[in-house]
Amino acid sequence: MASSKQSPIKDEELYEALRQDGNSKQKSARIANAAARDGRSTVGKRGGKSGDYEQWTVAELRKRAAEIDLSGRSSMNKNELIEGLRNS
Repeated sequence: MASSKQSPIKDEELYEALRQDGNSKQKSARIANAAARDGRSTVGKRGGKSGDYEQWTVAELRKRAAEIDLSGRSSMNKNELIEGLRNS
């Protein structure tokens, strides 16, 4: 009997490519599902509005880390915060 569970990932090919590029599971799933829903070109046009994390202050990075509940953020330095935010 086949399983009736359906994969929560709607664009498996894009998901796997994003994972191979080093993106987190959560980020890859979010992008792949948005691309399946709205189309890849539409999703591509939406991205890139927040600017480079390297230009942010540590306080701004910690505030963003708190918004997404990044664990250990209070003891992270700037580079660790950037890596944590990019991989969340």
